[in-house]
Amino acid sequence: MTVTGGRRAGIAVAGDPDYDAATQVFNLHAPARPVAAVTAHTVQDVRDAMRFARSERLAVRVHSTGHGAGAARAMGDAVLIRTQLDGGVRVDPQRRLARVPAGTRWAEVVDAAAAHGLAAPHGTSAGVGVVGYSLRGGISVYGRKVGLAVNSVRAVELVTADDELRRVDLAEDPDLFWAVRGGGGGFGVVTAIEIALFPARQVTTGATYWSGNRAAEVMDRWRAWTAGAPPEATTSLQVLNLPDAPVVPDNLKAGTVIGVAGTILGTELDPRLAWQQAQSLLSPLRTIGEPVLDTWQLCSPGEVAHAQLGPDQPGPMVGDHMLLDDLGDRGAATFLDVTGPGSGSPLISAELRHLGGAFAVPADTGGAFRHLDAAYAYLGTAVPDGPDGAAAIEKHCAVVRAALAPWDTGRTTPTLVENVSQPQAHLDPDVVDAVDRVRLRVDPDGLFRDDIVPGSSRLR
Repeated sequence: MTVTGGRRAGIAVAGDPDYDAATQVFNLHAPARPVAAVTAHTVQDVRDAMRFARSERLAVRVHSTGHGAGAARAMGDAVLIRTQLDGGVRVDPQRRLARVPAGTRWAEVVDAAAAHGLAAPHGTSAGVGVVGYSLRGGISVYGRKVGLAVNSVRAVELVTADDELRRVDLAEDPDLFWAVRGGGGGFGVVTAIEIALFPARQVTTGATYWSGNRAAEVMDRWRAWTAGAPPEATTSLQVLNLPDAPVVPDNLKAGTVIGVAGTILGTELDPRLAWQQAQSLLSPLRTIGEPVLDTWQLCSPGEVAHAQLGPDQPGPMVGDHMLLDDLGDRGAATFLDVTGPGSGSPLISAELRHLGGAFAVPADTGGAFRHLDAAYAYLGTAVPDGPDGAAAIEKHCAVVRAALAPWDTGRTTPTLVENVSQPQAHLDPDVVDAVDRVRLRVDPDGLFRDDIVPGSSRLR
């Protein structure tokens, strides 16, 4: 398709350097190929792009850092708006709030909050965009204490299909505010959000890994500890088969390893509580044997997002995600059978994130998506190698999915989905219908209809 007014509207097409910048994604296995694209630094840039889309009869798609590329539908006949709004993070330490422009990455928020003895509900990567992560749920490293990141959103600024810039909260258009918080998108172009921060001065974070031949012991002791884990502790069990890459510690390059990673909050009255609770987790694990790597440390909240082992550079990724009920002994053994040593798994990471705690509590003033009714979040990730690599990974993902089917809740959380073709469901049917009614009110012509998370709407 040929666009006619792109240059005049600041819109770039394939072959332009600005197009490459605007369509850049984190998951290179899922490139964005819209008809045209623009990087928006102001609200007026957003409005201009939307008007151009309407004049050319194109849909509008939105992203910021491109971390959700694998879960997005093909762009087709669309204008992609990359939101990189100016203004910077503004922290109000008295109200414990931060205003965050779209396109901001968590590292900037974490550093700004830490300067005031505050922390934010970020995930395992400092380079992820705050807006997409938060409005799609957000399984935070502090989640068992503070809940889904979306529950921390206090206001949303967005340009709707009528070109109006709206600031919505519990008092101003509460229906739209409810729907945009986890409803699956398709309401407009979000330009900023306001999030609640929480006090934190000392945190314990890190990971300990053992050789894969200790997998069953590590799994058993981690599960036993999590059965009574305090809400301040959010941990995960990880089976890793990492490549020989410069960013990978040498200790983790010698085949399959299994580890326990996490973050534990202290309190204002007893900041060292985080370290004490970490020792209660690690003491029984350390009797298993000498770990190949141990990185647990007491640190400030500003260091947590930078201390995780998550990828920080774009690359090709293929994976799968499920929310699981309590596995019990049989489910735990099944998980290791299909991901652990001897399984032939191509996954570089197979992870069980411990949920419960505040994750399971619906926020009183929360949005369309406000809690997780599951015991674990499973996330498997691999890097395709060669032309047939993706197919082999997808085949093994299907094996894992089939093996874990007895414990599958049938639900997912959008921030962990890596593949648009996988089953996705995070909202109840009545919630989907209510969210759709809001979409029809603010976007009656369906300008943003293709930007909706699969499984979140009946409108397409």
